[in-house]
Amino acid sequence: MGEATILHADLDSFYASVEVRDDPSLRGRPVVAGMGVVLAATYEAKRFGVRTAMPEAMARRLCPDLVVVPARFGEYSAASKAVFEIFHDVSPIVEGISIDEAFIDVSGLRRIAGSPTEIAVALRARVRDEVGLPITVGVARTKFLAKVASGVGKPDGLLVVAPDRELEFLHPLAVDRLWGVGRVTAAKLEARGIFTVGDVAGLDAAALTAIVGKAGGRQLHALAHNVDVRRVEVGKRRGSIGSQQAMRRQRRTRADLDVILRGLVDRVTRRMRAADRVGRTVTLRFRFDDFTRATRSASLPSPTAATAPLYATGSALLDANWGMLDEKGLTLLGLSIGNLDGVDAVQLALPFERAEADQLDDALDAVRDRFGAASLTRAVTLGHDADFGVPMLPD
Repeated sequence: MGEATILHADLDSFYASVEVRDDPSLRGRPVVAGMGVVLAATYEAKRFGVRTAMPEAMARRLCPDLVVVPARFGEYSAASKAVFEIFHDVSPIVEGISIDEAFIDVSGLRRIAGSPTEIAVALRARVRDEVGLPITVGVARTKFLAKVASGVGKPDGLLVVAPDRELEFLHPLAVDRLWGVGRVTAAKLEARGIFTVGDVAGLDAAALTAIVGKAGGRQLHALAHNVDVRRVEVGKRRGSIGSQQAMRRQRRTRADLDVILRGLVDRVTRRMRAADRVGRTVTLRFRFDDFTRATRSASLPSPTAATAPLYATGSALLDANWGMLDEKGLTLLGLSIGNLDGVDAVQLALPFERAEADQLDDALDAVRDRFGAASLTRAVTLGHDADFGVPMLPD
């Protein structure tokens, strides 16, 4: 049995913690970042039942003293970059999962940096001292267990799972600690008297497959025994790039959604071009007044990062689904571009001349890079309620 050398580092209530860091008067108070919909909540707010993605009105009913601050994505991005610089300084093997968490492999560093536990202690201290944010670190032999450990260790904690005590730690935990077990799957398992990870471990793979399906059954059976052979992957590239925008509950016209879609496409395609990525599949994600969700997608004949064709495809998806959107009431619109590839994968067609639209994208990117993202805006957006945007985590 190997040593516990995988760290899962996870910033606590990231957006809200940045707000508290930058405004000390908020310390110890119930705070949420994001107006209209909760993007992140401090633990003081969570004690009242306030949760991510909850409407602001509901959060205020649960916590009358709630402090709501607008999201500042530039500050969150800068804080994330500073934290990841520390991660990479700690170890050359870092796999970012999202803006606020990563796996870090510290095997082979004992002679120069100490034991995995000592490395984790030092990492937490550096993030606190250099960036001013609380972070929880889980240390274990597998990626799965390291992530579970960081979740159990929150907030602002360190939890090390010794290799000879893995199942002793894992099996008493609630079944929803297993990856892939959300509310629906948890309800299926609990209806059959399966409440803990240990209960899952006591079933054979065939029994689990009968409950949650073939792929899910195999995965749960393996994880319940802490079987996870995945390594920390350096330079792993995301399968899609996306963004989303939450909206207050109110009636919206097709033109209103077009304004939001244009903003999302501008944001996503600029990120794609900066990363030298192109993609073929456009996916729209919807969340409705009743909290149900839906997705719709369409693919282009060839990969691109150009604004015009990706916007046209997204607009066609909105048109095709407008009846449903108008009837159910939309509270979130998300856009992601999938089937990504490197820009070198695009084969230019004769006569090898770039379209005027592509040249326009380059010009707009250059202006925004020099003068800031807000230096240019589309005329169609003027006079419209902008609501607020929420960067979407990698798929």
